Amino acid sequence: MTPELYCRDRTRGSGSSFFYAFMFLSENKRRAMMALYAFCREVDDVADEVSDQQVAMAKLGYWRDELSRAFAGKAQHPVGHELHWCADHFSINEELLVEILDGMQTDVMGKPFVKQADLSLYIYRVAGVVGLLSIEVFGYTQRKSRDFATHLGEALQITNILRDLAEDASVGRIYIPQEARSRYQVSDQAFKDGLLNEPMQRLLLEYGEKAEQAYRTAISTLPSEDRESLRPSIIMAATYYTYLRKLREHGFDVWRQPARILPARKMWVAWRAWRYERRACKRNLPIRLEF
Repeated sequence: MTPELYCRDRTRGSGSSFFYAFMFLSENKRRAMMALYAFCREVDDVADEVSDQQVAMAKLGYWRDELSRAFAGKAQHPVGHELHWCADHFSINEELLVEILDGMQTDVMGKPFVKQADLSLYIYRVAGVVGLLSIEVFGYTQRKSRDFATHLGEALQITNILRDLAEDASVGRIYIPQEARSRYQVSDQAFKDGLLNEPMQRLLLEYGEKAEQAYRTAISTLPSEDRESLRPSIIMAATYYTYLRKLREHGFDVWRQPARILPARKMWVAWRAWRYERRACKRNLPIRLEF
């Protein structure tokens, strides 16, 4: 299997909502995005699936070394080979990929999120950075598009956090900072037990609004000059916004009503968003996320 096919299979097999935005890209851009996404999957799996902390840290160390080898043209892993190809064709910054590893290390170490600043740094490393890498592939001309990328990364990651509350709590991960939990007097055990009382509902509503605000801010900062080239990012936003709407409909009760979207629904949303944007961009219509 070639490195390109490895990354393609890794991306398709993950079931990620990102894949549906990749379908509309040119061949080279799609290949580059699959290389970046495959890297994210590899290191995320280390954080999620390797229970021994020392083993997980060693594996992340391997990926730090592999990044150095990849950018020197001496990759060993199929993903490393594809990242080398990606960096040859697009302006991919090695240091941004290292930031992703730093985010994964936070998960492996199990360090608690005490303040909102702790969560914001984590979100930048695991999501904002991915946005910055993505727009290098998609193409942009205005520096403000970097702000769009990081705000959208924040929106997507908070949506992920809300969607995965029950699953994360079951393995001892609670991403909502302790200062916010203390403000509403919501205990760690409440997340593990799925105690959706009034304080918990108010806390989750607050973070649902943070996600909404991040989507709105991202849209407001997207320069009109880059709207067409960054259309894949808008499609990602529409797909993830579908999750946020479902979470709101269920009162964020992911313990009893997990927020799941079938692949056919994701494909339909992506297609509708792509079709709308083709027309709306030419007519200067507002960006839509609801489909």
